[in-house]
Amino acid sequence: MRGLPPDLTIRVDGRARRISLRIDAQGRPVLTLPHARLKAEGLRFVSQKQDWLAAQQARLPERVPFAPGMRVPVAGTPHRIVLALRARDPVRAADGVLHVGGREESVPRLVEGWLRAAARRDLVAAVARHSMALGVEPPPLGLRDPKSRWGSCSSRRRLSFSWRLAMAPADVLDYVAAHEVAHLVELNHSPRFWALVGQLRPGFEAQEAWLKRHGRGLHRYG
Repeated sequence: MRGLPPDLTIRVDGRARRISLRIDAQGRPVLTLPHARLKAEGLRFVSQKQDWLAAQQARLPERVPFAPGMRVPVAGTPHRIVLALRARDPVRAADGVLHVGGREESVPRLVEGWLRAAARRDLVAAVARHSMALGVEPPPLGLRDPKSRWGSCSSRRRLSFSWRLAMAPADVLDYVAAHEVAHLVELNHSPRFWALVGQLRPGFEAQEAWLKRHGRGLHRYG
């Protein structure tokens, strides 16, 4: 068996119908098994796919750190990070520039913190608006950095979102909020669920398509 990737992640998912291999948003290989007893077979499968993995990883976009001179999207619009030693605010966005005060080594923390705060502010507002439209109580929400989901709704009616939605266009963030709020009524993906999403976001297919085309690229920032 050829050497296995050191960063290989193995997941067991009872809903999976077969062994599968993919590259996550961070460029790491993820092996999914329908059952734990198939681990040896799965590892052989990975060993046979080394050339495919290398080709897929080579196609990934380069990482973009939160650092002076770099361009990062804010609500879908590119902003250049500029170090502003005498800035009044830790981070301020204006005219395509993200002014970041303080020392250079603090820039990554300040920019991510600012994006997280922006995501929370916009998601709280969107969740409240969509909840009101459906006549449900808006639940509190959490922010995380999942690799393959933009939002989730638990069986306990708890909503969670990716803070990286702050970098997506505003209508995309709003669609994800509407999607998860619809789950407060229909915790499934039935026709009734999609009808609710369409009620909240007419023409949501455009935002869903944007995420499929560009969403993965948001994970290269930071």
